[in-house]
Amino acid sequence: MNHKVALLVAAALLPLTPAAAQQAPAPAPAAENAAWPEAWFEIFKLAPGKQEEFIRQIAQADEVSAAGGLPPIQLFFHENGADFDVILFKPVTGIEPTPEQVAAMEKKQKELGLPSGPAYFVNIRQLVAEHTDSKTYGPLSAATWLARLDKWRAENPPRKSTATK
Repeated sequence: MNHKVALLVAAALLPLTPAAAQQAPAPAPAAENAAWPEAWFEIFKLAPGKQEEFIRQIAQADEVSAAGGLPPIQLFFHENGADFDVILFKPVTGIEPTPEQVAAMEKKQKELGLPSGPAYFVNIRQLVAEHTDSKTYGPLSAATWLARLDKWRAENPPRKSTATK
């Protein structure tokens, strides 16, 4: 799979509604040992005058994703506060697209004339002044996180000191 399709697939595997990402119910007892949900946040400060072009490229990526039956990228736009223009939210789902989905997305990518591989990264970097990303656990409630910490502490008591006085 080329880099462009890999990036589009990773970006496209998002929940269908932002509300689902905002609500993190307390875990059921059976889920206490389940893996925590993971997500990537990509934070972009865009090159001056390139915001619209960047968003239009994201819209094209959404068209490619839709061709494979995948949801659009979730964007959060700067309104006030920190120095960024847009944040992309990408939950880690572990879902791999089928060969048919990949083929449909590659076909759409070619139809739209979108660059791939190294050309994609050269192209997109012309629009970006700064970019950071962070892998996270979440969404989680404080109670969920503390329950996992408390369980770990109960299972891993502090060692007794072997030093003599």
